[in-house]
Amino acid sequence: MTIYIGNIPYSLQEADIEELFAKYGPVISVKIITDKFTHKSKGYGFVEMENESEAESAIENINGTDVLGRNLKVNRANPRKNG
Repeated sequence: MTIYIGNIPYSLQEADIEELFAKYGPVISVKIITDKFTHKSKGYGFVEMENESEAESAIENINGTDVLGRNLKVNRANPRKNG
């Protein structure tokens, strides 16, 4: 399952996010979206977890959590739209 994570502190790294989500189950991948010119974080990203029930638990427990002064917004990612 792919999870959207928003309001990420700009200093947070993908490894930090993986560590946060790994408490709930195996993490397949973490991707923080960056600006293509500056390569700085845009403040959101995606986490992919292999088990749906563990992913739901992570969403429920991490959503709204304060990380470095910012409340994370975590929910199920919407499927990509082609076009």
